[in-house]
Amino acid sequence: MSRTKITVAVTGLNNIDSPGPGIPVIRGIKESEEFNARIIGLAYEHLEPGIYMSELVDKTYMIPYPSKGKEALYDRLMEIHKKENIDVIIPNFDAELFSFIKLENQLNKVGIKTFLPTLEQFEERHKSNLPAYGKKYGVDIPQGTEVFSIADLNNALKSMEYPVMVKGKYYDAYKAYSEEQAIAYFHKMSAKWGLPVILQEFIDGTEVNVIALGDGKGNLTAAVPMRKQYITDKGKAWGGITIEDQSLLDLAHKIVSQSKWRGGMELELIRSANGKLYILEINPRIPAWVYLAVGAGQNIPEALIKLALGNDVKPYTRYDVGKMFIRYSYDMIVDIDRFSTLATSGEL
Repeated sequence: MSRTKITVAVTGLNNIDSPGPGIPVIRGIKESEEFNARIIGLAYEHLEPGIYMSELVDKTYMIPYPSKGKEALYDRLMEIHKKENIDVIIPNFDAELFSFIKLENQLNKVGIKTFLPTLEQFEERHKSNLPAYGKKYGVDIPQGTEVFSIADLNNALKSMEYPVMVKGKYYDAYKAYSEEQAIAYFHKMSAKWGLPVILQEFIDGTEVNVIALGDGKGNLTAAVPMRKQYITDKGKAWGGITIEDQSLLDLAHKIVSQSKWRGGMELELIRSANGKLYILEINPRIPAWVYLAVGAGQNIPEALIKLALGNDVKPYTRYDVGKMFIRYSYDMIVDIDRFSTLATSGEL
């Protein structure tokens, strides 16, 4: 069967100790049986490793930070589109999704497809909105509150037991065992990600995750559950294994069907000692461990492209249990000329 030629632009090329999803997404696309994809990398930093992985990324362009606003992003994407004729864009960072969601109609008019959650879906699963989310959809959420100041923090801590989780608006979470630690983490999170900072009840139990793909009509196109086996000091999975757990799949199905979720998502969950499942976070995009799902038989990046293009997608019904992923570091040797070209021209 001949594969369809397409051009796919992908963000999230920072394959570091807190990796972006871009490289594993690209690996899934490269293994597609339906698409022969030219990959355009969209980078924010000149040292994102994926830029220099020429076996995976055919061409890279620098794009403006999300803080520059959606107009600056759109103008840059149009410059790139004129050269590359992009078919699909897959954004992979929480912080950039707002701009891409707002630009979806404009991009669609020039022939660039995306497959993203609606603005309502994106907003209602924010960490600060999770308690309301739990009530709306009938799922269990740890007690939590958003704090905007040290006064808010001290007030909230009065009604909570230690340890507590202190979470950034977009990323990062720390366990605080005292008021002093909580204050220190508040300053760290607010400086890095802005306000509010999220204060959340700590649930003792086993961490599990589910990667899922919704078709926007309430159907669960793909879902693979995983248990973290090795966790870094940043809380990132450096190793994991697919598990057989119908309750995790049922929860993913419940959320996708009720919310009519559109696009990729990750459920970060904890199973308490009594077996209760709590949702810690809902990440509104494909997670960095997506290649485990590909290896277990569900090529989620390929399915997302099909959905973006309006193709029929048959939902995955099985995956291989007991498949493991183990991350590793790898030193690339790159000529300074390539870095200089990227720095001066904004493309490589």
